[in-house]
Amino acid sequence: MKRIMVRYTVKPEHAALNAELVRSVYEELDRDQPAGLRYATFVLDDGLTFMHIAFHDQEASGSLTSLPAFQRFRERLGERCDAPPVSTGLDEVGSFRLFA
Repeated sequence: MKRIMVRYTVKPEHAALNAELVRSVYEELDRDQPAGLRYATFVLDDGLTFMHIAFHDQEASGSLTSLPAFQRFRERLGERCDAPPVSTGLDEVGSFRLFA
């Protein structure tokens, strides 16, 4: 299973739009129910820093990025950001009901 975290900071005037675009991705995920994908998005206390965490099986490799809502989210993301997206692979040491 591949695990990845992406973190970035948006400009204050784009925070609401970014959150709206993220919610659209979840609406599409709820409709499509792609197997083998676990995905969560968080916004930090500053209201501007977003963190996305994705766990996926090999079969689900492109299930998130191929969604039209995800493609809309990615459009102009660089223009919305103060700090660009940084992707980091994750190796699990332990967890407790995080994605149960």
